[in-house]
Amino acid sequence: MTHIAVLGSTNMDLVTYVEKAPQRGETVTGRDFRTIPGGKGANQAIAAARAGATVSMIGAVGNDGFGTRLRSTLEHSGVTTDHLRTIEGPSGTAHIVVDDEGGNAIVVIPGANGTVDHLAPGDEGLIASADALLLQLEIPLAAVLAGAQTARAHGVRTILTPAPAQPLPPELLAATDLLVPNEHEAATLTGRSDPFAAGAALLDRVPRVVITLGAAGRVYLTRDAEPLAVPAPQVTAVDSTGAGDTYVGALAVALGEERPIREAMTWAAAAAALSVQREGASASMPYRSEIEARYTS
Repeated sequence: MTHIAVLGSTNMDLVTYVEKAPQRGETVTGRDFRTIPGGKGANQAIAAARAGATVSMIGAVGNDGFGTRLRSTLEHSGVTTDHLRTIEGPSGTAHIVVDDEGGNAIVVIPGANGTVDHLAPGDEGLIASADALLLQLEIPLAAVLAGAQTARAHGVRTILTPAPAQPLPPELLAATDLLVPNEHEAATLTGRSDPFAAGAALLDRVPRVVITLGAAGRVYLTRDAEPLAVPAPQVTAVDSTGAGDTYVGALAVALGEERPIREAMTWAAAAAALSVQREGASASMPYRSEIEARYTS
């Protein structure tokens, strides 16, 4: 079984559902509100665990009720939390508005995630024992870089989701095996809006790139082959929150199982397609049996 370590954020998602998201200065009436465990790190950990991997989470929660629930949710999904610290203060939160077309807008408050600025004792050994390390940018960049360089030193595959979008130091990209940005993030990193042009520019810094294009599918680029476009299943989206994290978690599992890249991307796309048809982030993530059924149908 593939062993995946995740170094990243845990947040409680405070989700408001509305017909149409408010514009600046506008007040609208929502139709529902929910608190749903999330955070890009926790989401990817849960997605990978449900997709069939052994998963360990490195990060931090606060000593509040949200922290207790976040840890419990990870453990209930099969994620090992021995390296998930509990610190004095609040857990991270994400304030999310979801409209009736399934789109979302998000404000993240780091909370405990902001304290994850280094690797704690034991983290290096955990990373070294993994087949892959998943990274995102909702914890301090110093810890992301330390994790990536530790993985590289031990021959562990690093998969980086560069979100929230921001410029990245060359040494982090140099320690990244696979970069998985969306269109916006790829444009932020390269200044190029066309995904193929952005991907080509990114190959100067990383060996492999998957750019996610939402309902338009995904594009894979590598230095030694022609670009590969893989379409997304056509479904009606209810809530796209967490879909990208579902995709990355499932993709990491498929690659760990040594599936060919097209098959791995198609399998991960099936997982993401299932997630957008359900509300919430971690709550929407499918189990392996569901992914297999969707992939083969």
